[in-house]
Amino acid sequence: MARYTGPRVRISRRFGIPIFGPTKYLERRNYGPGVHGPKSRRKTTEYGAGLIEKQKMRYYYGLMEKQFRGVYEKAKNRRGVTGETMLQILETRLDNVVFHLGFGTTRAAARQFVNHGHILVNGRKAAIASYALKVNDVISVKNHNVSRQLATKNLEISASRAVPDWLSLNKEEFKGTIMRIPTRAEIQPISNEQAIVEFYSR
Repeated sequence: MARYTGPRVRISRRFGIPIFGPTKYLERRNYGPGVHGPKSRRKTTEYGAGLIEKQKMRYYYGLMEKQFRGVYEKAKNRRGVTGETMLQILETRLDNVVFHLGFGTTRAAARQFVNHGHILVNGRKAAIASYALKVNDVISVKNHNVSRQLATKNLEISASRAVPDWLSLNKEEFKGTIMRIPTRAEIQPISNEQAIVEFYSR
């Protein structure tokens, strides 16, 4: 699966927020990349603002443009508020849930953990990061020494990160369950989803 492999700090500096997780470099240089970063006075148009919001969320969840557009189209065709539905689709992707459960230290690491076949969904191997999870689905780490050792290490590193209320985690059994679909208030997106909907609606 195609994914962004370029410089991550540069992307975080472009948007002024830690897209890929905390970084001290962003604290030292809290302005855009490039020689003109500190002096940039470029005005942002309405179109540009929507593009920025879309790019922030796309990088945050680790999706390429075609994938992200597909999420929007899927959300648009469902009942409910398109922006909120889009966030719910993104949050219940397998790689994102694996990250929230602590089996991956970052979303990129969680995606790799899934792609390498360490994760089971309802007892069956699931190696597709974009797998759409449903309520009552059980996510578990494969009962294999390498898988369990990696998961144990990642759980220790992720211990300070709280598991969302819409998920339940059993660390001893290396299992997590989707209790319910998260609400808009629980997701706390990194960007304005309504601006993204308006951007794609043009």
